[in-house]
Order: sequence, then structure tokens, then C-alpha cells
Amino acid sequence: MKLVVLCLFAVYCFSVANTTPLTRRKLEEVLRQLSEVKESLQHSDKMLSAPPENIEDCCCLSALSCFRANLNLHFNITEKKQKKLYKSLNSSITERGLNFCNPGSDTATCQDCDLHPKVNVQEFFQSLESLIQRAITKLTMK
Repeated sequence: MKLVVLCLFAVYCFSVANTTPLTRRKLEEVLRQLSEVKESLQHSDKMLSAPPENIEDCCCLSALSCFRANLNLHFNITEKKQKKLYKSLNSSITERGLNFCNPGSDTATCQDCDLHPKVNVQEFFQSLESLIQRAITKLTMK
């Protein structure tokens, strides 16, 4: 009986300890994909709504949702690189990495995506990159 409990505890500890590296790897993958997409779209003259870089912790998932919506609306996500980035941004692992909100915190202060200022494509991707790097930094500090 003790052996079974010990084995279950070991499995639990391994899964908890292994979550952060998995999330960090996923976010680093998103950064690589973002770099490729950013390079291919840097000459676009589109204006997109982008959450500011200094967004509150509880609004990071809302910001991610805004970035995804803009990618889906304004770009051809059937193109291979853009499709990979969009899928990675939709990943539950990515969302877990950006969920900085403490349980019970109020997310009602998050601004609606359409209310964020319109920026050019370069600034849009820079803001998204900043959000992902912020998540990686927070995971590293855990």
C-alpha cells in the first residue's frame, strides 16, 4: 500500500515539475514562429488593434485572444507559417503560460480588443512578442 502511494506521489511530482519546461518550450516555439511570420509580413500597411505592452497580469489571456482575432481577421492564416503561429497561439499550453491571474481576481478591467489603439504591423508583432517574452520571464522566475 505504501509503495502504491509513493509511486502515485512520484508521478504527481514529476508532472508538476515537468509543466513549466513544457510551457516554456511552447512559448519559445511561439517566438520562433512569430519571428518567421513577422519577417514575411513586415511590409504590410495594415493597421491592427494591439493591446499595450504594459497590460495588467489578469488581462494577458484577453490580450492573447485579441492578437489571435487580429491574425485571423487580417491575415491569410492558410499560409503555412501563419497557420502554425495561429495554432500555437490557440494551444492550451500557450494559454496556461499566459494565465498570470490569481484565482478570484477580477478580469473585468480588461479592455475590449476593438478599444485598443490601432498600430502598424511591426508594432502589432512587437507587442505580441513582448507579451510572450513576459510569460517566459515569469516562468523562469518560478
